[in-house]
Amino acid sequence: MSVDDLKRQAGYRAVESVCDGMVVGLGSGSTARYATLRLAEKLRSGALRDIVAVPTSEETAALARQEGIPLTTLEAHGQIDITIDGADEVDPERNVIKGLGGFLLREKIVAYASRHEIIVVDDSKLVERLGTKSPVPVEVIRFGWRNTQRALERTGAEAVLRLASGEPYITDEGNYILDCRYPGISAPRELATHIKAIPGVVESGLFLGMVQTVIVASPGGIRTIEQ
Repeated sequence: MSVDDLKRQAGYRAVESVCDGMVVGLGSGSTARYATLRLAEKLRSGALRDIVAVPTSEETAALARQEGIPLTTLEAHGQIDITIDGADEVDPERNVIKGLGGFLLREKIVAYASRHEIIVVDDSKLVERLGTKSPVPVEVIRFGWRNTQRALERTGAEAVLRLASGEPYITDEGNYILDCRYPGISAPRELATHIKAIPGVVESGLFLGMVQTVIVASPGGIRTIEQ
């Protein structure tokens, strides 16, 4: 079974939690994409009705419009019933790192507005300690970004400006991303506080205490990690 098959299984399983009339947060990235496609299938078949969705990126918004999913905004619907999103790392306490796809700011805003955050991953994303495999993406404003980079390095990170086609990657909100690699993160809440206190930092990819359910697909089947 390929990694892509595992991602599809996890995304499809998450959509089973969606009920008629819900406001649904649509995550970004390869695994969350399968959840969006499955949600669209269920709407077209009539298996689900009266769903509106809040996308976490322009990329996801375009996919949802293409698939016929009705979209809304947080201004119109300030409380989201369920958000289905992916992650780059998940620890045993359901803390996660997100943002390698470049959409961490909107993803965190949507997660904060959600009653129930479901993370869908394949088993390669599970770690005992955050920072083991993935850097922590940090979205920063462009003004003075090198000073922000130096401040992040003082937290113990190797902070690298993310590039796309040789130029700085620009987020949907017009910011840069600094990918901060740590030798494992022993105190993620303390680190998140330190990062957020740096002037120029908009948000980090540390999603701590925000996830209620993790759906993990592996060759042996699907399992759920919950509160």
